[in-house]
Amino acid sequence: MTYENRWETVDVQIENGIAWVIFNRPEKKNAMSPTLNREMIDVLETLELDQDARVLVLTGSGDSWTAGMDLKEYFREVDSQPEIVQERIRRDSCRWQWQLLRMYSKPTIAMVNGWCFGGGFSPLVACDLAIAADEATFGLSEINWGIPPGNLVSKAMADTVGHRTSLYYIMTGKTFSGKEAENMGLVNKSVPLAQLKAEVTELANILLEKNPVVLRTAKNGFKRCRELTWDQNEDYLYAKLDQCNHRDTEGGRQEGLKQFLDEKSIKPGLQSYKRTG
Repeated sequence: MTYENRWETVDVQIENGIAWVIFNRPEKKNAMSPTLNREMIDVLETLELDQDARVLVLTGSGDSWTAGMDLKEYFREVDSQPEIVQERIRRDSCRWQWQLLRMYSKPTIAMVNGWCFGGGFSPLVACDLAIAADEATFGLSEINWGIPPGNLVSKAMADTVGHRTSLYYIMTGKTFSGKEAENMGLVNKSVPLAQLKAEVTELANILLEKNPVVLRTAKNGFKRCRELTWDQNEDYLYAKLDQCNHRDTEGGRQEGLKQFLDEKSIKPGLQSYKRTG
């Protein structure tokens, strides 16, 4: 299936199981507009049903990942709209950046190739994993515009980065690099820009080798368990384990145990079971 020119602000390319979802407003540093937010809902819902897209990589065209919300189209022009229109526009933004992306049915990787500011932190943290370029520039610049961080930016920081570090960048508006983002735990790894796509492709290929039902259960179970008590977690995660075993048409649990215990052909601490499904 081809998606060429289907969306105005987003480009989608599928190669060898990897869906490269590219913010495509380079003239605006890929700032997120109401149009982009609306289109991203369609992109994510469409790719979720596309069997050729098994891992999703979110990145940006040009020299930016995303500069955050488009100040003109998302704020100034929306401020003059009726309240019900403003509510819809805000709902679209949250819908894809958090509700859809955070619990997406397929593995997601943020490939931060350049500027990542403000509202861009919400989808960044919503992605399962994140790899940045050393040369990338991150910043919570809202304070410099006379507004507090909007949408779920503060929640994203609180869930990912330490208390003092989060408040330092929220309150000062100072920028930081890809390496600094790695050190504070905002991204998994930072590499030179020239190596970024190769690094992300290698990571995506590792995920492609995993059992997709088990992978989805594992990642979403972790995200849910952060919101539950210990007792609730016990019930929830055992229920998800049973659901996973029921839905897994590959029989991954049985196959993995057979290869480890009976055939002695794998070492699970060092390698995946050999998938036959």
